[in-house]
Amino acid sequence: MSALSYPENFLIDRLLYRDGLMLVIDKPAGLAVHGGPSATDTKGDHLERYFDALRFGLPRAPALAHRLDRDTSGCLILGRHPKALRKLGKLFQEGRIEKTYLTIVKGAPEQLSGRIEAPLKKQTRKAGWRMITASPKEEGAKDAITTYRVTAGGAGFSLIEAKPKTGRTHQIRVHLASLGCPILGDPLYGDLTKQERAQPMMLHAWRLIVPLSKNKDPISVNAPPPTAMQDLIARIQGADAQQQ
Repeated sequence: MSALSYPENFLIDRLLYRDGLMLVIDKPAGLAVHGGPSATDTKGDHLERYFDALRFGLPRAPALAHRLDRDTSGCLILGRHPKALRKLGKLFQEGRIEKTYLTIVKGAPEQLSGRIEAPLKKQTRKAGWRMITASPKEEGAKDAITTYRVTAGGAGFSLIEAKPKTGRTHQIRVHLASLGCPILGDPLYGDLTKQERAQPMMLHAWRLIVPLSKNKDPISVNAPPPTAMQDLIARIQGADAQQQ
C-alpha cells in the first residue's frame, strides 16, 4: 500500500459538523473517496484510509454516506454507524438532502437560470470511460436533473450555483458542458484549452441541508471554497461589478 499523502488525523481539522449519527467533512480536491476496483487503484491513497481518526469514541470508523468525484472538494457526509448509514441512505434515495455546488465555468449559459433535464449514460472507450447525454429510451440511460443559477459573470467566466436533483456520476460536469459552459479545470468534458484543463477543477460541494430529525430544523452545513477558487470568484465578482 502506498504512503499516506496527508497526516493520519488531518480530517479532524476539516470537520464541519458532528453529532451522534453523522459527520460532515470538507473533502480536499485531488483525493479519491475510496479505492478503485483495480489493484493499482486500491494501492493508491484515498479518503477512507483516514476515517479511523474520526471514531470519536465509537467502536468503528465512520463510512461514506455518498460520493464526490476525486477532483471535487467540499461537503461530504459520513455515517457514524450502520443505523445512521441506513437513515442517510434513505434520505438521499428520496431526494430529501439538498445539495448546492459552486462552480466556475468558461463563458456563460444563454439563460441565467434554468433546469437541465438530460439523461446520462456511461460510454466506454479505449482511453477510458466517460458519461454522455442520452435519450430516455437508450439502453443504460438514467434520468438526470440539475437546476442552476448564474450569480456573477465577468473576465470570460461565470460563477454558478448548481443543485443536482438526481445523483448521477459526473452529472453537473456533463450538464453544464452540454450548455456550452464547461467547468474550468475539468479533465474530461467540454471545449477547454490544455491550459484551462490543467488547473484545479472549479467544482465545490458548498452546502448541504439535511432533514435528519422530524422534530428539529434541518441541519445546514457550508464548506468554504478552496483558496484558488476563492481568488477566481473574487476576480469574477469584481469584473461583474464593473459591468453594472
